[in-house]
Amino acid sequence: MPRIAEHGSWLSPVTSDLVASESVRLGEPRIAGGAVYWLEGRPAERGRTALVRHGPNGATGDALPPACNVRSGVHEYGGGAYAVSGETAYFSEHRDRRLYRARPAQEPEPLTPEGRWRYADLEIDVRRNRLLAVCEDHSDPAREPLQSLVAVPLDGRESSPGPLRVGADFYSNPRLSPDGGCLGWLEWRHPDMPWDGTELWTAEVSSDGALREPRKVAGGPGESIFQPQWSPTGALHFVSDRDGFWNLYRHEAGGAVPLHPRAAEFGLPQWLFGMSTYGFTDDGRILAAYCETGVWRLGCLDPDGKLAPVAAPYTSIDGVAVRGRSAVFRAAGPRELPAIVRLDCDSGELETLRRSAELDPALRPYLSPARSVSFQSGAGETVHAFHYAPRNPDFAAPEGQKPPLIVRAHGGPTGASGDGLSLATQFWTSRGFAVADVNYGGSTGYGRAYRERLNGRWGEVDVEDTVAAARHFVEAGLADPERLIVKGGSAGGYTALCCLAFRDEFAAGASYYGIGDLAALARETHKFESRYHETLVGPWPAAQALYAARSPLLAADRLTAPAIFFQGSEDRVVPPGQAEAMVEALRARNVPAAYFLFEGEGHGFRDGANIRRALDGELCFYAATVLRKGLRF
Repeated sequence: MPRIAEHGSWLSPVTSDLVASESVRLGEPRIAGGAVYWLEGRPAERGRTALVRHGPNGATGDALPPACNVRSGVHEYGGGAYAVSGETAYFSEHRDRRLYRARPAQEPEPLTPEGRWRYADLEIDVRRNRLLAVCEDHSDPAREPLQSLVAVPLDGRESSPGPLRVGADFYSNPRLSPDGGCLGWLEWRHPDMPWDGTELWTAEVSSDGALREPRKVAGGPGESIFQPQWSPTGALHFVSDRDGFWNLYRHEAGGAVPLHPRAAEFGLPQWLFGMSTYGFTDDGRILAAYCETGVWRLGCLDPDGKLAPVAAPYTSIDGVAVRGRSAVFRAAGPRELPAIVRLDCDSGELETLRRSAELDPALRPYLSPARSVSFQSGAGETVHAFHYAPRNPDFAAPEGQKPPLIVRAHGGPTGASGDGLSLATQFWTSRGFAVADVNYGGSTGYGRAYRERLNGRWGEVDVEDTVAAARHFVEAGLADPERLIVKGGSAGGYTALCCLAFRDEFAAGASYYGIGDLAALARETHKFESRYHETLVGPWPAAQALYAARSPLLAADRLTAPAIFFQGSEDRVVPPGQAEAMVEALRARNVPAAYFLFEGEGHGFRDGANIRRALDGELCFYAATVLRKGLRF
């Protein structure tokens, strides 16, 4: 019989050690030379990112020496950090930001000189024996980093890359046509983010490697282009939201041809380099991941525009790469931890190559699956969320007791929460907490109009929708109105702090590297997001009063609920001063405020020891402030 104990006090086998040590971050799967490659971020190795190879014989192992840490750092968020040709890997090394070449059984050799340059989105130009890449120049700290498209020679001499394209604020996706004769790429300018407006350009590549007659073929203000890619026959494809949803198009002389118009998202907000949602088989089909109302699926699009569903237990899918009739991607589902999966595009057979953690079958009864929920905000808008009920077969709550509810706001804010199985979520639900992940107005997965609900109203729409989620689950009898918690990371941390400062529904909150002062963000943040706030709030400094009115730090006198803060010392996106100013303001008013500063961490935590300390610290904080009792764990 289950033991009777209050919600939040249940003992759980989903420990912080399990979450921190066994949850590997997986990403950027690729197929090359008959092998599958991917990146693994390993908390047990202090967050090191390793390049892994799964060979044709089924053997899996690291493709680079143990000291290598594959991260690009462009835009701070990185991505697009490696490329493979045959068995030779090219990668960006996190320690010195240089590009390296790694041949089998040889030590990696540097391709670029020492300096304050970073590289991402690598494309191998076999015909001209060079790498194409996005270069970010940080050599002059007095100005914003400069971006360009560059060519890195592979002639064995360490040399500075030559510029191919300059002038725009941002570049991404340099992609060569199959014959190497044309290059396609994306570029955009302040104040747009890539999900606001991007331009797709093409140019001929001359015999000396220069770009000739560049021309814009799609995009511009109000149109977001995602993932330009050439088909095996040399036709340029891309994803565009020109009709309200990110759909697939083919570029032709007469303009863009829609391939499968649908109220679904075939694209993603481009926070990272190297993102991919589709690829081509060698017989002309397109394997694509697409999202409808927040849930991802796989489909195979034939040349006639018919989309055939691919049966798979996944509802979160990205990183799609296709070669021949084989595909790989990263996927998760309500009962499936994130994994690298291989698909036979003819038979539909799926093979899991690597999971983020090997789940003990004995843990299955403790796992709480997500339930998709929609409800109305106070302004009458539809809001979406995923709800996780408390679940633990060893415990039951006293009769009539409602669980404490953790309402979680995702980061971005142009991002989304999915319903894939997460041990970090199960850490809470298996202890008797309910969890609600809110896809507030501004989230992706629901079309451009939903995404733009937040424009000019950051700190209002997201707050209203987060509060509406808490009220919805209270009214449904699924949460205790006296024990509501709000939390989030980055922009989600800002939303959580706004909820505590400007609303009265929550008993406590947690901010992971969140924003307390919008004016400080406008002055201090990195180049990629340095104008983002102008779309979300208003022009700076003309709208300075609006920034002040929506800054939790300047409303600290209204904050009465306790809060806990987690911060990385090396965070360049939201510097530590944001959290420290909030903590100081709360403590000055004798409001309980806890603060964890993790040395060496950036915007998000990679070291397993820090992940464990954050989870345990957060749990203890809620035990003392919301549950109001000591807690064993």
